[in-house]
Amino acid sequence: MQARKIQAAVFDVDGTLLDSMSLWDTVGSDYLRSKGKTPKPDMEERVRTMSMMQIAAYCQQEYGMKESAQQIIDEINGMVIQKYREEVLPKPGVLELLQKLHKMGIRLAVATASDRCLIEPALSRNGLLPYFDVFLTCTEAGAGKDSPKIFQLACKKFRTQPENTVIFEDSLYAMRTAKKAGFPVAAVFDESARRETTEIQHLADWYANSPADWLVSDFPWEFLNKI
Repeated sequence: MQARKIQAAVFDVDGTLLDSMSLWDTVGSDYLRSKGKTPKPDMEERVRTMSMMQIAAYCQQEYGMKESAQQIIDEINGMVIQKYREEVLPKPGVLELLQKLHKMGIRLAVATASDRCLIEPALSRNGLLPYFDVFLTCTEAGAGKDSPKIFQLACKKFRTQPENTVIFEDSLYAMRTAKKAGFPVAAVFDESARRETTEIQHLADWYANSPADWLVSDFPWEFLNKI
């Protein structure tokens, strides 16, 4: 790929910065059962690509739940918040990668489909939060990652163009959104997306099995012109 000047990097959190995707494997089904609802067979697969607000709307529409969207979100968050605050760890190499990018003058943003109340304490506890200039959630942006809105909002805050702003992601659907909107994509493997690995490798501009791999290879330094 031709070298380009990267001015900013936007990081997904679950599955990219944090090894946390397994927390969500059954939380949707568990939540519905706690409300006396029987989850449909495809429930977990359908919500996997949704923002919290989209999940709440799905619960209301598909399962006739009368609770407000915010109540649904708060109750789902409540099922996992302790693990984020006390247990969830970064993926190997994440801290060192952020330190190196920060030292090189690359501005950093968080762009997550999870809510701030979960992500912020986990990033802070693991020493990652200070490296980010911008913190964005899909709920705050008003759209899930099936829309490029959250990535474009990061550009607006950084005053950069999409082609100069790399998106770090583990989820194929979010990578598709970013690529369609003109962003370069750095993909990291996560077990939750194993079935999509081949397609991710073809779509992404750069791919690594772990963030730690980027510290001992030509990536990402090959495309970072000195600023």
